[in-house]
Amino acid sequence: MQGHIATIGAGIAAAGAAIGAGIGNGHVIASMIEGTARQPELEGKLRTNMFIGVGLVEAVPILSFVISLLLISK
Repeated sequence: MQGHIATIGAGIAAAGAAIGAGIGNGHVIASMIEGTARQPELEGKLRTNMFIGVGLVEAVPILSFVISLLLISK
């Protein structure tokens, strides 16, 4: 029974992280587009910062997936 609970918990954690990352990426990209619309001359700097932000946001679901796999393997 414990194995099933860990599997369900791992799936919920991975799903939550994926949903959160999708929302976070949407906010990061929307902010970059808004900043570019306001100040087009800063597009290069904003794009660089956007890619850094997206990378940091994407780290969370990757870590969640690894932890989920660790929970399932126990």
